[in-house]
Amino acid sequence: MTPPKHPIPDELITDLLANYQKPEDLIGEQGLLKYLTKLIVEKALDVEMAEHLGHGKNQPVSNTSGNTRNGRSRKTLKGEFGELPIEVPRDRHGTFEPQLVAKHQTRWTGFDDKILSLYARGMTVREIQAHLEEMYGTEVSPSLISSVTDAVIDEVKAWQSRPLDAVYPIAYLDCIHVKVREGSVRVKAVYLALGVTMAGEKEVLGMWIAQTEGAKFWLQVVTELRNRGVQDILIACVDGLKGFPEAIEAVFPKTAVQLCIVHMVRHSLNYVSWKRRKAVAEDLKRIYQSATVEEAEQRLAEFEARWDEEYLPISQSWQRNWPRLIPFFDFPPEIRKVIYTTNAIESMNMSLRKLTKNRGSFPSDEALLKLFYLALRNISQKWTMPLRDWKAALTRFTIQFEERLPQ
Repeated sequence: MTPPKHPIPDELITDLLANYQKPEDLIGEQGLLKYLTKLIVEKALDVEMAEHLGHGKNQPVSNTSGNTRNGRSRKTLKGEFGELPIEVPRDRHGTFEPQLVAKHQTRWTGFDDKILSLYARGMTVREIQAHLEEMYGTEVSPSLISSVTDAVIDEVKAWQSRPLDAVYPIAYLDCIHVKVREGSVRVKAVYLALGVTMAGEKEVLGMWIAQTEGAKFWLQVVTELRNRGVQDILIACVDGLKGFPEAIEAVFPKTAVQLCIVHMVRHSLNYVSWKRRKAVAEDLKRIYQSATVEEAEQRLAEFEARWDEEYLPISQSWQRNWPRLIPFFDFPPEIRKVIYTTNAIESMNMSLRKLTKNRGSFPSDEALLKLFYLALRNISQKWTMPLRDWKAALTRFTIQFEERLPQ
């Protein structure tokens, strides 16, 4: 396919580049592109003014109100080209509303998106300020950056209250601990719920900052999901959060609560010396990779016989949580990993932790929510494929939970 021919004659381009010797002549602070942008913007504004008045410059007045041009006002636009001073035409009646560069607009289209993009990558306000000045030669105040990112808060509120699907076959819940300055620095838990839709696609259902933890907090979270349209969750995979399984069952009594095996193994290995970790991990693996619940119970008994003398808390923890550890045995081996591990949400949390790693603390809960929301928006854009082995999982769910799935 032949690309469309540009409307600018080659001869004109050749004339414009007659004095071109180095890149700065074209894209520098005083370069040709910046100068052409200024000319084109001002010419376009003149065209808009002619459309508004009904007559061109130096032509007879044709509108019934007698409105005419009234000189120009100066303003400076900030953008990727740095600072661009332009002159905006005015009319005597003050009714001209420019479209290309709106009244009170001081930033070029897309510049706010650049600020949000840098913020979503974990950069602080001062780091963004320094980056923009270094890259584009334009000085942007911290208050301007804050006001641009503050505009996201309304978007966050709308996202957090949006309607959800009626049924999620699987939902994962995990948390990240972050420092927030409230007079003194406090460590807060940010909880994220990740749902898997009927199509096998991942969807972040919500984000909550736990001011106080416990059953009451979890009941509030699960009730919110219910109020936003969720009628059923087939399997909820959690990391052993105290009070959460009970809260789920209070709102969704049919939901099977599965404790994350990965978290259980990690927790168990905290009791073990480095030189014995590999052996203990292998014996734990035999438990959760058993073919049946009965075989898993036998493997757990073998584990107790071998390790209880040194690491009694491990088997005690597995015994205590056993009813919440075995729901995945109801499913074929090829889809068990989809159910019993929170890898789907942990990879997301790993990306969030990278953003907070070099950031000592957040000035407020609001600043924390802004960053996490923008980061989650970027992360979710990469989710283009269903979970692995999802077709097999959905077929099984459809048979096992036929009366609970939408037809």
